[in-house]
Amino acid sequence: MLSAFLSAFRTPDLRKKLLFTVGIIAVYRLGATLPSPGVSYGNVQKCLDSIQGDTTGVVNLLNLFSGGALLQLSVFALGIMPYITASIILQLLTVVIPRLEQLRKEGQAGQAKITQYTRYLTLGLGVLQASAFVALARSGQLFQNKCDQFPIIPTGTGIPDWLTLTILVMTMTAGTGMVMWLGELITDRGVGNGMSVLIFTSIAARLPSEGWQIKTSKGWDMFALVIALVLVVITAVTFIEQAQRRIPVQYAKRMIGRRMYGGTSTYIPLKVNQAGVIPVIFGSSLLYLPQLALQFFDQNDKGKTQIWIENNLVNPSSPIYITVYFLMIIFFTYFYVSITFNPTEVADNMKKYGGFVPGIRPGKPTADYLDFILSRITLPGALYLGVISILPNFFFIWLDNQQYQNFPFGGTAVLIMVGVGLETVKQIESQLMQRNYEGFLR
Repeated sequence: MLSAFLSAFRTPDLRKKLLFTVGIIAVYRLGATLPSPGVSYGNVQKCLDSIQGDTTGVVNLLNLFSGGALLQLSVFALGIMPYITASIILQLLTVVIPRLEQLRKEGQAGQAKITQYTRYLTLGLGVLQASAFVALARSGQLFQNKCDQFPIIPTGTGIPDWLTLTILVMTMTAGTGMVMWLGELITDRGVGNGMSVLIFTSIAARLPSEGWQIKTSKGWDMFALVIALVLVVITAVTFIEQAQRRIPVQYAKRMIGRRMYGGTSTYIPLKVNQAGVIPVIFGSSLLYLPQLALQFFDQNDKGKTQIWIENNLVNPSSPIYITVYFLMIIFFTYFYVSITFNPTEVADNMKKYGGFVPGIRPGKPTADYLDFILSRITLPGALYLGVISILPNFFFIWLDNQQYQNFPFGGTAVLIMVGVGLETVKQIESQLMQRNYEGFLR
């Protein structure tokens, strides 16, 4: 991998792309630390020091994706999460709305239209999420009512409160649009998928502070043990992320005019982890609903149901929480794979172009065969996602329960970091191969 990067820096055009990507990342990190207008930066830092990362639910996930910018209410506080949510929503609606399905089949022109819809939906979700988090910050619930003595959005400054809140929401929404634009710039003029690179950057920015926190509280021995476990987890994730089942496909020879076409052999790669990190995001979001429901009850007079929900569906170290989370990830893995990979459509496309799986008849038998193979490899993929996702919960138990809620090595974080890293290195190597290929004759 290091040799690939060194070779890339020796190539002028690739060096420009890499430096451009690094520049965009620097702008992104600057916006993630720049406080929004109307927010007291000093009070935010005092609150962060007092809670020491004690956040739960989807707020923890969003704060991870924003590189810690969410709890600081910075300009790029929402990060790339509204765009991810919009992309998932449109991908799910493609199965339901025939117009979107038709656009998806139209190729590049249709995909450009879907991308435009995604941008509009991203800005709409940005307004909603910005309004929600500003309201949580103003009421103190963003920090679980532990920073009432340090108001995040001070009042009585001479500016009407409604104007301050409006400017704050507009600033965070504009930051979301700019993050989306920066990601597209990296995709067009840089290296790798821009949105994925920005998420990778946000997660990586959290690693030094979280690692140092473990070293400070537990010492060098525990820090070294955690690093060793992290390396084992990353190695296992890398191995499984690369695993795939290759379905051989043979194309028959065809005469078109005076030329012979076809007769080639290829394969359909079915990854063990066909669903990626989407099931983890779905599961985390749904498990936030019980915590959100508790906000509507009286915190001073808790009933038996409220206490049971707090102990079992909100506490991430609870066995019931871990079990429910694990089962939800397995369910969403099967659900997402079923809507993103259509065996019937793949079989029809193969039949249209004269392709067939050796030993399997074209058409419905091929679709049944692909569905059988997909159901077999989805089970280990779902179990793998579930095990990786609940690893942070055991870290919570091992490292004094609630103190390390934002521990970055586990679940979504490690899946994204390994996946984006592998994909970026593959893209660099493919571009190097295009520029340095010498052929058979010298």
